[in-house]
Parts: sequence; C-alpha cells; structure tokens
Amino acid sequence: MDVTIESSWKAELSKEFEQQYFKSLIEFVRNEYASNPDKIFPEFTQIFRAFDACSFNEVKVVILGQDPYPTKGHAHGLCFSVKSNVSPLPRSLNNIYKELQTDVGLLPRESGDLNHWAEQGVLMLNATLTVKEGMPESHANMGWEIFTDAVIQKLNEKKEGIVYLLWGSKAIRKAENVDRLTNNILTAPHPSPLSAYRGFFGCKHFSKTNEYLASQGEAEINW
Repeated sequence: MDVTIESSWKAELSKEFEQQYFKSLIEFVRNEYASNPDKIFPEFTQIFRAFDACSFNEVKVVILGQDPYPTKGHAHGLCFSVKSNVSPLPRSLNNIYKELQTDVGLLPRESGDLNHWAEQGVLMLNATLTVKEGMPESHANMGWEIFTDAVIQKLNEKKEGIVYLLWGSKAIRKAENVDRLTNNILTAPHPSPLSAYRGFFGCKHFSKTNEYLASQGEAEINW
C-alpha cells in the first residue's frame, strides 16, 4: 500500500507496508480519525513525522517513547517532544530538561519542541504512533508495536554504532531486537514523575551518548 513517508524509510519498509497487520492497522487508524475529529493525536499528516525528520541514513541515536501525548495540542510526531507553543511543558519533558542541565550543563529551554535533535540524527520514535485524547495507550496492541519492532530490526540489520536511549520497561523490551555488540544500549527508568527518581535522574545518558558517538568518529549531538 502507498504510505506517505520519507523516501529512504519507504525503501526500507516497503515490504512491511504490504503486510496484512499493517493494512488492518491503517484501516483502524483512518476510521479513528474519521469518527473522532480533532481527538486523535498527532494530526494525521504527522503520524510518520519521526521518520520524515530523520532519514534512515542519518540515524545515529534512537529514543523510544511509549505513545503520543494524549493532550490536545501537544503531540506532533516526535516522542517526548511537544509543539513550540505548549506551556506548561509535560512533566516527563521537564524531567528530561532537568537531567540535561545536571548532565551537560544545558539550561532548560522554554520550548518543548525537540525537532533540532531529529535534525541531527536522533530518531524520536514512539512504540505506538497514535492515541485518542485523554486515553493513554488507547491505540496500543492494534499493530503499531509490530511495526516499530520492524523499524528497530531494520536498523539493526543495516546499521551499526547506534546509541539506543531506552527509558522505562516498555522501551527497554525493544532492546531484544538490537545487537549489543555493535550498538550502544543505554537504559534507565522512565522520566515521568512516578519513576524519574529511581534512576533516570543521574543516568547521564546525554553525555554518554556523545562520548560514544565521538569514539565512533561521529559528530556529537548538540542537545
């Protein structure tokens, strides 16, 4: 089936788009957007924005989230990121900014738009790419997880030296599809207020990412 997605990803995932689970998934998603106007996030045209913002060939870092923010006006297709006009910022994103400050000395930004990470080779991927307003994980177990597993598997087949930032148990489970000998997997509790104090704070994933990239001869991420 024809999927509107960045060309290098389309080439890599074209066989996945023909799988029956994916066709059923897209039918479900289209029906959800049609029957719940303005209540399914992100906007329909931004479902695959993580891929559009970071081509297959440019991926150096992968950050895995759970599903889009279920609050109207927040999600825009990049995990943990929000539209630039969102205020106050989601609490998980605030905690990410706190760790950035203690780890690399970066003062928190007013904007929660993390598109500048994607532009530098950070694939900001949620396990589930759509959600219904006010209902976290409402589109879980409909097929998105199979698709995002396939994305990780494709990266693992074709690329080495990627840093995987896996925060929380669900993201950590995705590491089953990654070769630990040829990539760098960094895990920590989720940055949500319920779990950040259990080890996300102090994980130093941002500096560790840049140390690894530098060791591979890659440009560091300007967080």
